[in-house]
Order: sequence, then C-alpha cells, then structure tokens
Amino acid sequence: MQEPAPDLARPRVPVSTVLASIVGLWACYFVLTTIRAQILDLGFEFELLWRRLLVALIGVVVTFAMWLILRLFDLKPIWVKVAAALVISAPVSIVLAQANRIVFADLETQIAKSFGEKQGFKVRRDESGNLLVDIPVPRSPEPQMSASSTGNGADGGSATLEELPQAITINTPSPQDTGLPEIALGRYFLMLAWCALYLALVAGEQARTAERREGTFRRAAKAAELRSLRYQVNPHFLFNTLNSLSALVLTGRNQEAERMIQMISTFYRSSLADDPTSDVSLSDEFSLQRLYLDIEGVRFPDRLVAVYELPPELEGAKVPGMILQPLVENSVKHAVAPSAGKVTITISAREEYGRLVIAVSDDGKGKRAAGPRQASDGYGIGLQNVRERLEARFGEHASIVSGTTGSGYATHIRIPLQTHRITDA
Repeated sequence: MQEPAPDLARPRVPVSTVLASIVGLWACYFVLTTIRAQILDLGFEFELLWRRLLVALIGVVVTFAMWLILRLFDLKPIWVKVAAALVISAPVSIVLAQANRIVFADLETQIAKSFGEKQGFKVRRDESGNLLVDIPVPRSPEPQMSASSTGNGADGGSATLEELPQAITINTPSPQDTGLPEIALGRYFLMLAWCALYLALVAGEQARTAERREGTFRRAAKAAELRSLRYQVNPHFLFNTLNSLSALVLTGRNQEAERMIQMISTFYRSSLADDPTSDVSLSDEFSLQRLYLDIEGVRFPDRLVAVYELPPELEGAKVPGMILQPLVENSVKHAVAPSAGKVTITISAREEYGRLVIAVSDDGKGKRAAGPRQASDGYGIGLQNVRERLEARFGEHASIVSGTTGSGYATHIRIPLQTHRITDA
C-alpha cells in the first residue's frame, strides 16, 4: 500500500504552464497589434511584422525573467504577492517600452513620410530630431512701383517672389523618447494582467496541493484504522489457540500439542508476512483459513469437518487479508465447541452479478439456532470487526449479512470483484 508521497510542502506552478501563459500573452499582443496595423493601413507590412515579432520575443524573455523574481513570493500572503507584482511590473514595463522604441525608431520617420505623402505634405526631421512638415506656398505677384516712388525713373515692371515652401516645425523628442511614458503605461497594465493570471495559477496549484494533502491524510487514517482492526484479530485467535494448547497439554496429548504448536507457528508466519492493510488473493485467504481449521481440528478431531468451495476462476480475486478469520473463528466457538456431534463448517465463494460473494456457514445446532448470535456471546465482536474493515476498505460498495438458516448459521460477504489492488478513493 506504499505510494510515493507527492511534494506537499511547496506547491509550484509547473514551468511548462508558466511558459505557456507567457507565450500566449505575447502571441495575443502580436496578433492584436498586427490586426490594428492592417486597420490603420500604415504600409510597410514586412518591416512592421518582423519588428513586432522581435518585440514579442523580447517580451517573452523579459516576462520570464520577471517570473523568476515573482515566484519567490509564491508562499507569501496574498497581499505580499499583489504588492510584489505591482512593484516588479514597474521597471519591467519601462524596459519593454524602451525596447519597443528602439526596435521601431528607424521606422517612425518612414511611416510619417508615407503618411504625409498621402496627405500632400513633405515630412522630414532636422538634426535635432524635430519633425518638420513642409507646406508649399502658392506663387503671388509683387506689387508695381512707380518711378516717383522709386526715385530712379526706371520703367516699372512686374516681378514675382520666388516660390518658397513654408515649414511647420513639430517639436518632438528623439525617436527613442517619443511616447515612452504612454508605452510604458500600456506595458505596465499588460504585465499586471499577466501577474493576475499567474497569481490565479498559484492559487489553483495551492488548492490542488491542499486536496492532495487531505487525500494523503485520509488514506493514512484509513490505513491506521485497517491496521487496528486487523490486529484485533490475531490476539483473539491467539487467546483461543493457547487455551486449546493448554487443554491438550493437561490431557497428556503431547504429540497433538507439538503438532498444534508447529501449525500455530506456520499460521502466524503466514498471517504476519503481509502488510495488514493489503489485499491477498482469495486462494491465499482460503489456505490461511484451512490452516486455522487444521489447528482447531487438533482440538476437535471428531467434531470438526471443514469444506472448501473455491471455483478456479475466482482464485485470483482480491480480498482484505484475514477478513474471514473472525467468522470462521466464531463458527468454531459457537457451533463446534458446544456441540456433541459433528459440525461442518463450509467456506465458499461465487460470483454474483459481477460481485464476489463469500460465505462462511455451519450446520451447528444448539441454543443459538433460533436467532442471530449476539454480541454478548462474543460473536458480535468478530462480526462488527469484519463489518468495520469492509466499510473502511470499500465504503458503501461492500455489505455483510448474517443470520440463521434452516440448517444452522451463515454469513455472506459481498464485495467488488477485483483481480488487482483497488486504488483508495
């Protein structure tokens, strides 16, 4: 029943899950910004595409580095984790914004020029990084001047000013600084969104760890209960067999006493060899009860008859170890011991609608033939032991029914028919 214990001390989100969430985040960024660029019709599709992909890859690396720091707070209280996410996301967003500006810096002017050409303007940058929009000024005639007004007596003539473009300067910072606060703010909220997702993953992993821990404790408690019930069987049997052995010695039946001692030794070696909470094959359980009845046969050589009915196809069926011991023991105590004639104890097994049915019956007569054997007679203790073991092992999937029959007394156990170890729920 030993199972490898999971790591219940430090619940962690798997690295694969973290990477999947990070890649998913930046994949969404890549898709959405690509759709936005198509809607705005900025042009330069290929140049924007590979730069956008580069920004997404940088985002994956930077976010993963942020996770390496954030994971240090996994076991802290929730308010500490939230505060850590708020603080750590700030410098990360600045790094991401700066990387975005550097990647797209050389393309900003080209996009501005392309947009200006569509509008009929010429866009350029000066040496200071200012954005200039050249607006052409229409040609206009120069007013005529008279000789008197000019004072030179020269013939007046028409003259025009040369056509000069008028430049409108849009004072902007350098491409590396343009819009950096706005971009950083957007990246900050993007990182906070991923942090919220990661904290939800951590909470889910902690909940699953708590469930596994509860399941481990429940299985440990069930195993302890099964061991307790199993160990209640052996001392009771030992008490009875020692009384039988004492009776043989007192009556001078030394050879039978020696044979009984050997069988007792074999019985205990077999019964204690396995884990008391483990299942055994039905054939092994029948063999153990055969050995027990052989021991009791030394005490009641003329009164005890044992019959075993085990179909070959059920020999490999799994049952709790020594589950039949209290039932067989009580048949000996309440049917064979008080009887003056022969009593047959039958142990049988059969399959019934996909379930395993095991019966322990006897044809003993006497004072308890009119009704069920009572706890005051000692029988109810063994029956209750079996019932509790079955309930602890199978829950509501097992049942046990006892009562008188036309020829004696019988107990029927019904459990799931399994040929392998059943996993505890």
